[in-house]
Amino acid sequence: MISPRSLGLWTALVAASAVIAYSLTLAQFPAALLLGPMLVAIAFGVGGASLSLAKPGFQAAQAIIGCLVAKSVTADIVGTLLDDGLLILAVVLVTVMAGALVGWALTRLRILPGSTAAWGSSPGGAAAMTAMAEEYGADPRLVAFMQYVRVAAVVLSASVVARILTDTSIPAKAASLEEAGILPVLVTLSVAGIGAVLARFLRLPASALVGPMILGAVLHAMGLVSMALPEPLLDLAYACIGWYVGLRFTAQTLRETVAALPGILTATLAVIALCGGWAFGLTFLLPVDFLTAFLATSPGGLDSVAIIAVGSKADVSFVLAVQTLRLFVVLITGPLLAKWIARGAPADR
Repeated sequence: MISPRSLGLWTALVAASAVIAYSLTLAQFPAALLLGPMLVAIAFGVGGASLSLAKPGFQAAQAIIGCLVAKSVTADIVGTLLDDGLLILAVVLVTVMAGALVGWALTRLRILPGSTAAWGSSPGGAAAMTAMAEEYGADPRLVAFMQYVRVAAVVLSASVVARILTDTSIPAKAASLEEAGILPVLVTLSVAGIGAVLARFLRLPASALVGPMILGAVLHAMGLVSMALPEPLLDLAYACIGWYVGLRFTAQTLRETVAALPGILTATLAVIALCGGWAFGLTFLLPVDFLTAFLATSPGGLDSVAIIAVGSKADVSFVLAVQTLRLFVVLITGPLLAKWIARGAPADR
């Protein structure tokens, strides 16, 4: 039974999260519905509110994020992967290795612990990386901070490049429940539930996220199901992840996060610069323009980059093919890279 104090705190938390998220949305900030609740939850956690989001709620949010990734996998993307598979894989691996080198440097310089640096530097979907981090021993609070500093920088740089190279404006936001249709929404929720259960039965890592993502990707790419994630459902999933992560912050964690900020910013700009250079080289290897190559190699996040790609003259299928494949590669290689980076950490004196 929830106490009156907890009920009051949760009411205040939800209300404040809505205000901050709405303000960030007006400012066109990336992932506002995750960042707003997370920032408010950090303030509550540091202030000693003693609140926590139940693990089932967090796992349900993971399943929705898995379906979000799966929904981006279409027959066009699969065709693009088959046509230019080797070069796309090279693009993906270069970006992943750039993130791994940054994580290794952060560890060697004692800015962040090894596994946290690995997941925080992983150039995949920020929400997915944050959701998976704890499964592999990383601190999801610092991972979330690193991921969304990078997302903000990537979206800013990608938006500037897109606006320079195209006059087309960014499209409208996600569909409402009525526009999406009730049947595709029910199918998506079924994929989320069945995928999570199957993955847990098979003992897959991060089953709540990976199961719906794999099952949904296969079914959606083959045209067997029509998936839909209306804005309220996706907003709730982002908010749950933000609350789960933010409420675990303490005063000590906040001090460590602020101390690591200069190193994180330097690492973020380094990854973006490396990927930008690789994008320029890619225009000589494939028949793609620089904007397409830049968006394809941008180190996350998939949802924000997809919005910019659709609203510009970029090749959307190519961009999403690279971004989606990289997310899957990061999910597969993340644990191995985390162990490698952690082993490279200098011994404590």
